[in-house]
Amino acid sequence: MVRKLLQPFYSAWVILSFVVCLLLLFPFFIAVSIPNNAWARRSIWRIIRPWSQFWLLIVGMPMRIQGPKPPQRRYVIVANHISYMDTVVVFSAIPWYFRALGKAEMSSMPLLGFIYKQIVIMVKRDSAHNRARSMRLMWRAVKYESSVLVFPEGTFNETAEPVKELFDGAFRLAINAQTPIFPMIFPDTVDRWHYSHWWAVWPGRNRAIYLDPIPVDGLTLADVPALKEKVGRILAEALRKAKPGYPMS
Repeated sequence: MVRKLLQPFYSAWVILSFVVCLLLLFPFFIAVSIPNNAWARRSIWRIIRPWSQFWLLIVGMPMRIQGPKPPQRRYVIVANHISYMDTVVVFSAIPWYFRALGKAEMSSMPLLGFIYKQIVIMVKRDSAHNRARSMRLMWRAVKYESSVLVFPEGTFNETAEPVKELFDGAFRLAINAQTPIFPMIFPDTVDRWHYSHWWAVWPGRNRAIYLDPIPVDGLTLADVPALKEKVGRILAEALRKAKPGYPMS
């Protein structure tokens, strides 16, 4: 009953604080994006990371990091995906500059779409040509610029399983670039912002749990199915351990 009464006020605070922060920072995003190069993207990340940490704190969803931090190097980062909040918490959770693979449709959002286009490697999943192009861009990024984040489930996991079937892309990328996979999980974002309703936000714990990096040295594309199965199993087991009964409806 209390939650039902307070939900509209809390949701309004979350939206208002996000929009105000975005408007205040937008001139800085425009200024640093002018070169449109790796320096500009890294500069945008340097703004977004402390902003995300601050914003999560003031809305009552502070990030808690668990698990050993792996050595700093370039990785193909993979994580479960079950909430709109995932795309915000990644900036607080991942300690190094990275670029993410994201849906091209998001770039049409007012203001936010401008920032999105600067730092995200966009993909149209219904276009084989575009998917191939995004794979080339991710390979180039992980070889010469930064780690790359991929949600290998593709879309929200609305199944009864901790992790739904994974796409091949992240694992093909890791093998082609001979870059280790860094898995991590977000067991609480579904409770912070449930995928079923855009207004279903609620404060509370917000963990990011680091898992051990997975080397891909010597693997070939023939090993993609086995690697994908291994990573999916690791993510599922970690989610069950972190939150028995996961996912929560």
